[in-house]
Amino acid sequence: MRTPHVVVVMGVAGTGKTTIGPLLADRLGVPYAEGDDFHPQANIDKMSAGVPLDDDDRWPWLDAIGAWAHGRAGLGGVVSSSALKRSYRDRLRAAAPGIVFVHLTGSKELIADRMAHRQGHFMPTALLDSQFATLQPLQADERGVEVDVSGSPEEITERAVAALADLDRTTQSI
Repeated sequence: MRTPHVVVVMGVAGTGKTTIGPLLADRLGVPYAEGDDFHPQANIDKMSAGVPLDDDDRWPWLDAIGAWAHGRAGLGGVVSSSALKRSYRDRLRAAAPGIVFVHLTGSKELIADRMAHRQGHFMPTALLDSQFATLQPLQADERGVEVDVSGSPEEITERAVAALADLDRTTQSI
């Protein structure tokens, strides 16, 4: 990539944001921040109880991620965030206008299977339907790429690096 971007690894729960984010940060030579660490305890308690967050729950969380991204402007970084709605991504872009999104995508069946086998995470599989119902994919005017989550974490990371490089080449030629 030509400049040190702040990359938001986004997608529904279970797509591998926490796995791919650090791998991508390592490949890009920038720091990684775990988006879940920006949640206030009340949000974690709510999700742990199987209750989906509403927008009022998400705004402080998104603002905290946006502040981190703003602080990394020009330096680069990778942060995970579901960023499911356009309004959430708009809020992140308002805080850090140069953000680039890597949207991890996959079938509901694949993601549910992965969620069922992970341990120690507060997000229950029961909330996956609400995640897909909330998801608004990246629009043509949003700077970002979609990356399929089938395959190994290393394969997914390589696809993300290649897609970001292609995005940079396309942006340079415009």
